[in-house]
Amino acid sequence: MSDRGMKQLSDSLLIQSYHKAIELNLSDEFINQIREEIRERSIQHLIKDFVTQVG
Repeated sequence: MSDRGMKQLSDSLLIQSYHKAIELNLSDEFINQIREEIRERSIQHLIKDFVTQVG
């Protein structure tokens, strides 16, 4: 999914995607892209296990 595609996701769907990506053990690069979008939206508080350091 491109960065532009992530920007079209609702906050709720972005959070769900983050959890699913971790559950499915998807690439670190993809998970980090989701984390960065979450950080840009300032919605880290919606994820209790959010890791603040990328990489």
